[in-house]
Amino acid sequence: MRFFIDTADLDQIQEAKDLGVLDGVTTNPSLMAKAGITGAKNIEDHYVKIASMVEGDVSAEVIATDVQGIISEGEYLASLAPNIVVKVPMIKDGIKAICHFSEKGIKTNCTLVFSAGQAILAAKAGATYISPFLGRIDDISWDGIGLIQQIAEIYAVQMYDTEILAASIRSSKHIVQAAQSGADIATCPLHTILGLLKHPLTDIGLEKFLADYQKGNG
Repeated sequence: MRFFIDTADLDQIQEAKDLGVLDGVTTNPSLMAKAGITGAKNIEDHYVKIASMVEGDVSAEVIATDVQGIISEGEYLASLAPNIVVKVPMIKDGIKAICHFSEKGIKTNCTLVFSAGQAILAAKAGATYISPFLGRIDDISWDGIGLIQQIAEIYAVQMYDTEILAASIRSSKHIVQAAQSGADIATCPLHTILGLLKHPLTDIGLEKFLADYQKGNG
């Protein structure tokens, strides 16, 4: 499973790169605002900066919700850098736009996916990625990980090329479960990825090793 970092913060992207876990980036207007990036031109320039730091794909989200608006905005975003992927909402006009982008060879990330039926439609339209939102599904007492498993099984049976990009990940446990359930990619904040490092027995073991070294070496 690959790791995408869900942020617009350049320092966090660089840290993920230094850790060797940066396979791509996902972002959206909310994350841009959180990073202090506002204004259309500044956002576009920031996408270019992110894309230059990353060898993998960078999802850039459209704001439009009508098919012509999505297509126009998406084609422009895709022109900013060769590794930019157009992030399109799971709505009827979004599916129509994904069909268009697929025919044009433009990569897409179908976002706000909450059901297997939606995942099937996105794959049929030719989406490069789909983003099921695990945390938000769990928030309404449904089974986010179960949805990943269901989609992975359907995609394997039907031999769809669309990749499952597990999103709205709230914990390190979610990352492990997503990997186990067949997600191709997990996109999450840096602190969630760093959480994979933590285990109390690691801390206890390291403390003991250092104490033993001090006893033997003064």
